[in-house]
Order: sequence, then C-alpha cells, then structure tokens
Amino acid sequence: MSGLLFVVSAASGTGKTSLVKALLDRVSNLHVSVSHTTRGQRPGELDGVHYHFTSKESFLSQVEQGGFIEYAEVFGNYYGTSQAKVKEQLQQGHDVLLEIDWQGADQVRRLFPESKQIFILPPTQYDLRQRLSNRGTDSVEVIEHRLSCAVEDMRHFANFDYIIINDDFNKAVHELEAIITANRLATLQQSARHQQLIEKLITLHRE
Repeated sequence: MSGLLFVVSAASGTGKTSLVKALLDRVSNLHVSVSHTTRGQRPGELDGVHYHFTSKESFLSQVEQGGFIEYAEVFGNYYGTSQAKVKEQLQQGHDVLLEIDWQGADQVRRLFPESKQIFILPPTQYDLRQRLSNRGTDSVEVIEHRLSCAVEDMRHFANFDYIIINDDFNKAVHELEAIITANRLATLQQSARHQQLIEKLITLHRE
C-alpha cells in the first residue's frame, strides 16, 4: 500500500516549524523528508538528520537529472527535496510530510497531484509582525520587508486543500492531526489497509 504525501506551507513567522514538530510527537508513521542543501553545516547540525549537506556542483547536477521534487535558491543557497527518497518512503507505506514554501508546494502539486496540501495562516498581521520582530536585532525596514513578503506568500492560500489559522497553538496542532487522521481513514486507504478483513465482511458465509 502506498503512503500519503502531505505538504505544510506557511509564510515566515507563522509558526509552521513548531506546529510540525508538535504534530510528529502525536502522530505515528509520519516521516518528515530531510532536505538537501548547499549551505554550510552549523554547529549542532547532523548530516542526514537536519539536512543532507552537499556541494553546489552536486546539487545542480541532481537538478539536471530531475532528482528533486522541488528546489529553490534562498539567499544564495540551494534547498531541495529528493524525489527518489520520498517515493521510496511512500512505496514502503510510510506517510511523508514536506515542510516547504508555496513555490515548492506548487512543484509538488504538479508531480504528485494526489498530495494533501495544508496552509498555515496567522490570526492577524499584527501577530505576524510581532513574531517577525521578536529577534530584536532587525531594523524596522527589514521587518516591514519580511512582512510584505509574508503577505505576498499568504495570497497563495487558495491553491491548498486545507487552511489552519494558528491563533491557538494546541488547537492548530489538533487540527493538523485531524487532517492526517481523516485522510488515513479515506475509503481508498482503508480498503487497501484492511483488504482481507473487508473481503471477509462482504462475502456471505453460511453456517
């Protein structure tokens, strides 16, 4: 049985990463795909756990070979999701979650139209501005630029299957879990998972 592919996207500062981390603590057999990146390895990061660290030349070679489901250049560094690894996990029956931006989600949608895509929104622009300025080291101009980019990102919400408003963290995690559970209980998934049981139930046995 093939696993399900979930995509979670959000504008910067919406709390997506924290939500996904909490979700993984509550849901079994859900694997977050580890991205490849050309940026340097930071202290405490483990290769193959936080990212697959690779050279720019190797990354671009994989791009030419169609090795990534999606990829993007961010501040001079490349990030991408391995197509082979995701397909392998899905074929093994594992559900896979991709935590990527809306552009990556668009690329995934074209290759995996059956993927379930979730967009996280903040409750207000004020809350988003507060989250973006929490570091306390950025200028007002930088914060406003980030907010402008976030607003542009949020305009793509209509391309997603589900929307979650992150106004209450625990509620948002529960809603994320509910989406995973509902899709796992869909007829196509359940009929494949419980094929023998269902066949017995719908076959008349006379005693």
